[in-house]
Amino acid sequence: MTSPALTLYPYQKKWLADDSRFKVGMFARQTGKTFTTTLEIVLDCLEAEAQGKRTRWVILSRGERQAKEAMNEGVKRHLEAAGMACEILQVPFDAATNALEVVLPGGSKITALPANPDTARGFSANVFLDEFAFHKDSREIWKALFPVISAGWKLRVVSTPNGKGNKFYELVTDDKNKEWSRHIVDIYQAVADGLPRDTAQLKAGLNDPDAWAQEFELQWLDEASAWLSYDLIHGVEHEQAGLPEYYGGNPCFVGADIGIRNDLFVVWVLEQVGDVLWTRELITRRRASFAEQDALLDDVFDRYRVIRCCMDKNRHGRKARRRRAAAARRKPRGRRAVYLRFQAGDGLHR
Repeated sequence: MTSPALTLYPYQKKWLADDSRFKVGMFARQTGKTFTTTLEIVLDCLEAEAQGKRTRWVILSRGERQAKEAMNEGVKRHLEAAGMACEILQVPFDAATNALEVVLPGGSKITALPANPDTARGFSANVFLDEFAFHKDSREIWKALFPVISAGWKLRVVSTPNGKGNKFYELVTDDKNKEWSRHIVDIYQAVADGLPRDTAQLKAGLNDPDAWAQEFELQWLDEASAWLSYDLIHGVEHEQAGLPEYYGGNPCFVGADIGIRNDLFVVWVLEQVGDVLWTRELITRRRASFAEQDALLDDVFDRYRVIRCCMDKNRHGRKARRRRAAAARRKPRGRRAVYLRFQAGDGLHR
């Protein structure tokens, strides 16, 4: 096997050296899990081609952007490091989905596309599920996928944790199932193996104990205390949500949470498109002055057709309410919000 010249840490070498048919890896964020697994894919293809054979790999990613990153930052870099020219082709998978594909000289193929129950069908190939805990409908994808690899193909599953309500959690924690080889690498293990990260600085900079525990220490956060399940949240995610440039001029609903000192000031803009409310913009500021908060809200009202704005009815919220109502009255009638509402513990008030 010809290996591209690059530096790998012990936990990456251990993953590469494990040739188990079924392999699942739970890795901390930014520890190279996609990079390492795409290297395994490229090496497997090169080995097949060296033996006069050909093989097939399919990468199912969380979305189109992640599929593109896996190909450009993983597969392409590894092939070029091995001295091979790499052209990534965009090929139609169905009416709504494009796949990215690399074809090696001997006919081996690597295909990447966003994961859903439909894209998980129709292949006979080795499969790499990238960030599987974050896939929408992970259980339905799993049901559709497993027949794809039933004829002796390999299956690679990697992710950081994302609560307990998904198939990835079951794969990692079901120790009774001995068919699976499991690799677990938290940030401390990765750093001990040589990954250059300042964990204290990262933790302080993140400033979110739950996010640090889950995404870097690989702890399972219990969804029982969450208002919404992760699968429900993932089911309504879209890559164009939260991007103001996609605003279509439709009526908007705005929520504002007035935050002082350590609490965040938050403005959430929802655009009504048909019968669906799309997150059009999310603004967060820490320790923002009242003047800055007013300016941010003024900007939102200028750029969007706001028909309702809701905000806290606490002490700071009352002050913001008076300022916002006065600002709204100064607007031309066609630019005013229909009404403002202010929320307190005892309900909503005009």
